[in-house]
Amino acid sequence: MIASRRCELRNLQYFLQMGKLVQSIGNLVHGLQRERGACTMFLGSKGEKFGSERTLTVAESTRLYSVFEQALAEIHEELTTHLVSSHLLAHIASALHGLEGLTALRARVKAQSLPVSEATESYSALIQSLIVVVLGAADTAVDPSLVRLLVAMVHLMNGKELCGQERAVGSAGFSQGRFDNALTQRIAHLIETQEQCFEVFLSFADEQSCELLLNLRAHGRENEIKRLRQLACSVGRYKTIGPDAADDWFALMSERMDGLKEVEESVESSFHGRCVERFAEARRALAHRETLMASFGQLEFPAQPLLVLCESDVSGEVQAGDVWSSEGIGQHSGRSIFDLVQEQSRRLQQMSEDLRSAEDALEDRRTQEKAVLLLMRHRKVDNDEAHRVLRKLAMDQGKKLPEVARALVSMADILT
Repeated sequence: MIASRRCELRNLQYFLQMGKLVQSIGNLVHGLQRERGACTMFLGSKGEKFGSERTLTVAESTRLYSVFEQALAEIHEELTTHLVSSHLLAHIASALHGLEGLTALRARVKAQSLPVSEATESYSALIQSLIVVVLGAADTAVDPSLVRLLVAMVHLMNGKELCGQERAVGSAGFSQGRFDNALTQRIAHLIETQEQCFEVFLSFADEQSCELLLNLRAHGRENEIKRLRQLACSVGRYKTIGPDAADDWFALMSERMDGLKEVEESVESSFHGRCVERFAEARRALAHRETLMASFGQLEFPAQPLLVLCESDVSGEVQAGDVWSSEGIGQHSGRSIFDLVQEQSRRLQQMSEDLRSAEDALEDRRTQEKAVLLLMRHRKVDNDEAHRVLRKLAMDQGKKLPEVARALVSMADILT
């Protein structure tokens, strides 16, 4: 029991430090999303707009990158010695590799030597690699309450990123004064998938963070965003849009992104608070166990083992019975030990059930991504089309997306 509590305490200590890294990732992602938005407006207007804004966002995300590196250095030893963080290390390595190419990407944007779509895709891939690090962190947690908050955080960050991609795609169309079919379909896909992420978030987040998101979705700004979305999805490639629409769209979506960042910070605060709370609980419980076991150690037990008589009640739960020995060790000590074991067993069982629920949500997300990659490879389609195919299969079969995704991945495993 003491070893179990010490293990739990080490894990919670690890996540107290991991919280700093997750927070630095969230801030860096937000900075890169702002930089991507400014670059999109800069490239879409052929360098006529957002030149100074782009320079400012580059400087800010560079600063946030340094904060991320510092947070990573502080937890380096724990990461490299933690038994369950090999996948997390691989995700961090991938993100660091992507960040190394940021300087070259910025140079191309400044020289206007790449199209808007390529710049957007490059920034999006980099941001996604950072979000995956948070997903990897969720895989290493063993406390259900922490896993639930990390599940919520991952889906909020993904929803926010999809919102950022929508801002970039819409900015490109409005800056150019027209939307072709590809841009229209892209916006429709981004709207649908980000709302799915927000629904999962609401199932796992704390009450205060859920309320913040619901208030954001009910804000009057959403009506104007909806109007511009409808305009983007109906204008067609041969109809032009007024020059002010791009600035209006970018401002509204930026306000929405900042609002989502506030929700994200609320979840981060809840995560940190829960880590501190659980750490204090575990430390108190460990001290209690050690004191109790020390008191037992002062008793002079006989060479032969104690006989603990147990019986089951009508529910089938094992109950503590009397404790007997040739030396007359009293019933109280045996019952105390038995109650401790029973309490620990029930607590671990409940934790296991709660943990399984949160892990199922993470596994559903991973499985859907695997199914999308399979469809992209076998049907030779892009990411958006693969998502549409997966949704259509689910609708045609009357099943949920995770079920269809699992079936596709299972079939692929059999065929390969």
